[in-house]
Amino acid sequence: MSLSTRHLPTVLVGVTSATLAAVVAVGVTEAVDRSQTTVSTSASGSALGTGSGSGSGGYGWNGTNPYAGGSGSSNGDGSNGYSGNGSGSGSGSLGSGSGSLGNGFPGDNGFGSGGYGSGSGSSSSTANANATATQVKGIVDITTTVDYSSGEAAGTGMVLTSDGEILTNNHVVDGATKITVTVLSTGKSYTAKVVGTSPTNDIAVLQLADASGLATANLGDSSGLKVGDAVTGVGNAGDAAGTSASPGAITALDQEITASDEGGANSEHLTGLIETDADIQAGDSGGPLYDAAGKIIGIDTAAQASARSGETVAGYAIPIDHALDIADQILAGTDNATIHQGLPAFLGIQLSQTGTGTTIGGVVDGSAAANAGLAAGDTITSVGGTSVASPDAITAAITAHHPGDRVKIAWTDQNGTSHSATVTLGEGPAD
Repeated sequence: MSLSTRHLPTVLVGVTSATLAAVVAVGVTEAVDRSQTTVSTSASGSALGTGSGSGSGGYGWNGTNPYAGGSGSSNGDGSNGYSGNGSGSGSGSLGSGSGSLGNGFPGDNGFGSGGYGSGSGSSSSTANANATATQVKGIVDITTTVDYSSGEAAGTGMVLTSDGEILTNNHVVDGATKITVTVLSTGKSYTAKVVGTSPTNDIAVLQLADASGLATANLGDSSGLKVGDAVTGVGNAGDAAGTSASPGAITALDQEITASDEGGANSEHLTGLIETDADIQAGDSGGPLYDAAGKIIGIDTAAQASARSGETVAGYAIPIDHALDIADQILAGTDNATIHQGLPAFLGIQLSQTGTGTTIGGVVDGSAAANAGLAAGDTITSVGGTSVASPDAITAAITAHHPGDRVKIAWTDQNGTSHSATVTLGEGPAD
């Protein structure tokens, strides 16, 4: 199961079954039960926070230092004296700790006696809570089958209309061949189809089948945001039971990132983002970022994780004003280089990973290619009367068409015999 979020490097917070651990996009990235969980660690003097310390000529360590809490003063016998047995203690939002530092260096660069003391400490924090009934109103979980059952992914979305138009990240549904949406306030599930996507803006709109009377999301305005504003990220973190709510604050605006999935693939460049210290997780992609008044001011999209701890360092959200502008264009039928209607045209081939050029590595059962008799080892020579000599050329030739278009395909088999057939292109996985 891939959970949707993008990571930074920034990762998209979605989730994929092959990489279900902690993301990223959003997407899917990317299982962690975050329902009122307390995380605690202990180590020698591992207190974070602010505090105070004192010592006889001691050398106190500031409470923000991860090794000992507290601060102190040095009044040793010489200008560089660190006379011994100083101690410090500190406490902060992440816990408390204590430790002692023996052995100073009294005198003018002289050496004192004694040894380093030992200290112990612990830090603890309350992880994200379950979202409230108000926070899940108009919010949905999204689960997709990816690339014809080769994997699954999970993310989040927001209800735009009572008849089931859903806003989410494009990377949540990218590659999806089946989409199931569960309305969190009722628990009812629906099948969904893609209305349109904007991969470059990481926005997609879905339509639920046979939906009516749905509660809609509490959409707000992102134009007046300021650094320091309180926010809460809500979403399908880890594709776990329940829906998480992660409080935090806006730490920066108008941010620019390059995000990818958990494996570092499918990178995308995003601009104009809200940065937050809310603990955005894999599976949160497409979910709401609420302001202090409970209005949605962003769509959770990506997270940057610490290389050392794996914990979220920063979360990123697309401002809701921009997301809704793209959604409105999709719903108005715009179809151009950055906004795509429906699903892309699909021939149903996989190019060889070991061969070169346009040699087929596999064919999807029931696809246009399979119906025409193409098989692994064949080499495509033209699409729609245009010669093709590279994978990019085939992609360009197919994406210039729509599902249902009839296109002539020419190829040679492994024996060098030439063939051609006119095929009806199908609907491909979401892009």
